[in-house]
Amino acid sequence: MSTSPSILHLAFAVLLLLSSAAATDHIVGANKGWNPGINYTLWANNQTFYVGDLISFRYQKTQYNVFRVNKTGYDNCTTEGATGNWSSGKDFILLDKAKRYYFICGTGGCFSGMKVSVLVHPLPPPPKSAVAAEHSAKDSSAPPAARGGAREFLELFSVWFCLFGSGTGGSSGGCVFSKAFGFG
Repeated sequence: MSTSPSILHLAFAVLLLLSSAAATDHIVGANKGWNPGINYTLWANNQTFYVGDLISFRYQKTQYNVFRVNKTGYDNCTTEGATGNWSSGKDFILLDKAKRYYFICGTGGCFSGMKVSVLVHPLPPPPKSAVAAEHSAKDSSAPPAARGGAREFLELFSVWFCLFGSGTGGSSGGCVFSKAFGFG
């Protein structure tokens, strides 16, 4: 079954719009992007990251990349034991757990400062008026996105995209869309 690219683009735009209501996209380095010689510690210290936010890296894909590593990999600029890697030049990474994340450039840029560590906090509790609305919405038969469950909507959309869209392929197989959002 084939789905036209314009329908997929529209669906993806709706998905981003719905998920952005509760999430922030933190562009690493802001307008300077992911490049050598930038103080990413200072940048990260001026951000507040919450579960469900995105961290995105913008860079020349022929020169740089991004690896999610542990503290040792971060401290030593090594990719051994990396738990994720990206190389599109416009990478959006879901921060789905409250913990410290470590990212480095694996092409040598780490030694020139291309590394960033971010602490992700649990979501703050909703305002008391929103709690009452959420309790009544949970009983609703509305789809997850309409109930405010952006992550649930992302998961359902990624499954739909993998089954009916053009989300399969790539050298590693599986659904590229699901893997990009941490569902694969």
